[in-house]
Amino acid sequence: MANMGRRMIQANIIDLFSGVGGLSLGAARAGFNVVCAVDSDDEAIAAHAQNFPLAIHVNADISKTNWNQISSVASIQDGQLAGIVGGPPCQGFSCIGNNNYKDPRNKLFVDFFRIVAEAMPAFYIAENVPGILKSSNKSIIERALKQIPNVYTQLDPITLCARDYGAPTTRTRVFFIGYNRSKMKEIQSSDIQPPADVEIVRVREALRALPSKINPEWQSEEQGWRVVRFKGNGHFSSRVQGYIPKGVGNARAIDRLATEGRVSGCLGTIHTEDVLKRFSKVRPGGKDPISRCYRLKEDGFCPTIRAGTGFDRGRHQAIRPLHPRENRVITPREAARLQGFPDWFVFSPTKWHSFRQIGSSVSPLLAEHILKVMRAALL
Repeated sequence: MANMGRRMIQANIIDLFSGVGGLSLGAARAGFNVVCAVDSDDEAIAAHAQNFPLAIHVNADISKTNWNQISSVASIQDGQLAGIVGGPPCQGFSCIGNNNYKDPRNKLFVDFFRIVAEAMPAFYIAENVPGILKSSNKSIIERALKQIPNVYTQLDPITLCARDYGAPTTRTRVFFIGYNRSKMKEIQSSDIQPPADVEIVRVREALRALPSKINPEWQSEEQGWRVVRFKGNGHFSSRVQGYIPKGVGNARAIDRLATEGRVSGCLGTIHTEDVLKRFSKVRPGGKDPISRCYRLKEDGFCPTIRAGTGFDRGRHQAIRPLHPRENRVITPREAARLQGFPDWFVFSPTKWHSFRQIGSSVSPLLAEHILKVMRAALL
């Protein structure tokens, strides 16, 4: 790495609580090297490894991990780290969930900033749900941020909606951003705001060319690989079809998309006849009264796709939106498009894990915009 030069060494980032890699993809597209990803979810870190084969992957509990351990595994020396990014667990802060300020997972937000203080990167970006800004969580935020040395400028928490950055979803998240004044040019919150010429993408454009007729019997990973003849222009289309950073992506998925026009994740869901009858009565923008599944509007935006719960919380499947025309819930690949992921990006081969990974992710379109600001500010 010594031959890479100072600028390239500084372009290294580490993704804590990486999940499948929404922030990682945005960072890679912004010109960063994703050198390491850390997560305690076996399926998530395995999927991240499929998409970022050159990164070091650490399956670890952040609360029991320190910077020396991470840097040793990732072979990162002092001065070689540009940024630490991540999305600490948000369930305890969520307005949709329990919003329990005593949730033990909330401490992981504090642990993120502990590792930032230990590593002293040029910048950090932490993402969470809007509920974290509730007054009941004030003490947690204060505990987290007071660990950051005063050489950092800490921007006020900024609330951003993925729709405003070209993703077809109203998913809204809060970002905590700070930078070391000796290593970066000045950054202001206004630099993070959406570009004036952003391309607004709705559900219709997002799902274009994906198969609408999904056989409910398509349950295996191979059955989920389906032909997609997607062509289009513009920012969203370019990100769906390609824009693959060097060293990023699963080689098999990239090859199948290029040579066969196939994408993964077009998996079916078996609904009973009674459920199908109920779904047939749900109009666009409406909800099924029992399942609470929301029918997508083709000229609208997808609401936040939820992750559901893991094994430790009962393994509950989150509510999935209904396709705008078909009487079924959306497929993992449709969810990925609605979140702004490209067709060459792969997830877990199972629906449950796929939706958890997609629902937990930052839209890579939003992440790319933020990380481009940080990349341009590096000294």
